Amino acid sequence: MVGQRLGQHFLIDETVAEREVAYAGLTPQDVVLEIGPGGGIITRMLAQKAQQVVAIELDARLVRQLKIGLPGNVTLIHGDAVEVDFATLPRFTKIVSNLPFQISSPITFKLLDYPFSKAILIYQKDFADRLVAEPGSKEYSRLTIGVYYKAYCRILEDVPRTCFSPPPQVDSSIVELVPRKQPPFEVANETFFFEFVKQLFNHRRKKIRYTIASLFGNHEELPYLDERVEMLTPEQLGDLSNLVWAVR
Repeated sequence: MVGQRLGQHFLIDETVAEREVAYAGLTPQDVVLEIGPGGGIITRMLAQKAQQVVAIELDARLVRQLKIGLPGNVTLIHGDAVEVDFATLPRFTKIVSNLPFQISSPITFKLLDYPFSKAILIYQKDFADRLVAEPGSKEYSRLTIGVYYKAYCRILEDVPRTCFSPPPQVDSSIVELVPRKQPPFEVANETFFFEFVKQLFNHRRKKIRYTIASLFGNHEELPYLDERVEMLTPEQLGDLSNLVWAVR
C-alpha cells in the first residue's frame, strides 16, 4: 500500500476525527493547513468549519481520489510537505493533521518557523512523549528542547492504533502546539544553541565536560560539567550555551 510506504496510517475513526477538529476551535475566518489528508475524513470536517482548507498530499493516487467530491473551499496540493514552500501557500492560521509518521520531526520544526495560532497534530505516542518529556527521563531529548523553545506543547489524548488503517505498530496521541510569542529564555545565538544541544545529546551518556572539551577545549570554570545533558532543564542548557558561546 502506497500510504503505508510513505509512512501514512489513515485515521478511520470518525469520533476521533471530530474531537481532533473540535480541539482546533475553528472559526469561519480560519484558513487551515492539513498535511497528509489521506482519505479526506478530517479534510471534509475542516471544510465545514473553516473559511479555507489547504491540504498537501504526496500520494498521487490519493490526490486523484480526493479531487472527487471535495468541497469548493479546499485547495489540494500534490507535493511533499517537507519540500513545499509554505510561504507560497494561502496564509494559514491553524494546522490540523494526522502527520505521516516518518516526517514528524522535520515537519514539526518547519511548521514552527511559520506564523500560526494553533496546531492540532496526531503523532505516534512515543514521539509525542518526547515532545513533552521531563529532564531526567529517557524520552527527554533535543527534540524536547527545540519544541519547548518555540512553542507551548501538551498531549490532549491518546489514540489507540485500531483507529487507523493500516493499524500502526504503536498507539498515537493528539498534541496541541501553540507558538510562543517570545522564547522562554534568551540565548546569545540560536544557531549555536541548537547545534550545541545537538552535540550534547549525541553524547548523552558522557558527562558534559568531555563533550565541551572535545569541541571547545577545557573550560573548568563552566557549570554543570559533571552532569549529563538529560539532567539539565532547557533553561540551564540555554545558560550553558551562552557561557560556551562567550568563551569558545
